[in-house]
Amino acid sequence: MVLYFIGLGLSSPEDISVRGLKAVQKCERVYLEAYTSILMAASKEDLEQLYGREVILADRELVESGSEQILENAQNVDVAFLVVGDPFGATTHTDLIIRARELGIPVETIHNASVMNAVGACGLQLYNFGQTVSLVFFMDNWKPSSFYDRIKENRDIGLHTLVLLDIKVKEQSFENMARGRKIYEPPRYMNIETAASQLLEIEDMRQQSAYTRDTPCVSISRLGSPQQKFVAGTLADMAELESGEPLHSLVILGHRTHEMEVEYLLEFAEDKEAFKVAVNKEVEAARLAQIAAAEEEEDDD
Repeated sequence: MVLYFIGLGLSSPEDISVRGLKAVQKCERVYLEAYTSILMAASKEDLEQLYGREVILADRELVESGSEQILENAQNVDVAFLVVGDPFGATTHTDLIIRARELGIPVETIHNASVMNAVGACGLQLYNFGQTVSLVFFMDNWKPSSFYDRIKENRDIGLHTLVLLDIKVKEQSFENMARGRKIYEPPRYMNIETAASQLLEIEDMRQQSAYTRDTPCVSISRLGSPQQKFVAGTLADMAELESGEPLHSLVILGHRTHEMEVEYLLEFAEDKEAFKVAVNKEVEAARLAQIAAAEEEEDDD
């Protein structure tokens, strides 16, 4: 028997592959991972109607702490673990596969589109991307900034950075957690304007010029759905954007932006001339920095 890891794609119930659907329909139990992302145009009931199977929601606690429930008897019956996007979009799923292997449970993966490849729809070439980073909601006393170093590393060599924005599903307040009350906060999904404001806040704190208010960016909203939308502008523009319904991601451009990428992005820029100026400013700054570095190296010799 097999534990299937099945990607659902980005938006609709019908985004599942034919192979994936056939696998789901023969499984004894079907789990839907329900905390790293959501299908924007589908409910649990929609999936159950399409699959002809009960779908069990698997929250973070179940996947990370109760994986034995998912793996129970999977040596003898087929079990499906459904993931929005692609199964390998989160390290949690890798851990579950390792646990299955340790128990001698055969594992089969059925892939699908994810933000990691569908981001190319905005016009930026995938091989020009560096490390992907995640941005979480800031709290009054907790503003993690490890993402900043990864963005700086990418931009130092001219690569784009895909920034994945936080979602909060089935989260408890500190008070309810401390009191042991199973009361959960309403779901929250970070929007573009919050992300841009947080990025600028960390730049103000770190002041290492990983990016600036004038750095060109692309907002990505509802990727893979009929309502998907891209907006090209500066990071300051993004902080004022009304990005609408989730889900959202953000791309920070690198200075190695190809002219074909720029031409494609202009379709999504509200002020095309201003966007071209922002891109050219980045390219020129990188060129001057390279000249200065070369001259400094000559002086050292």
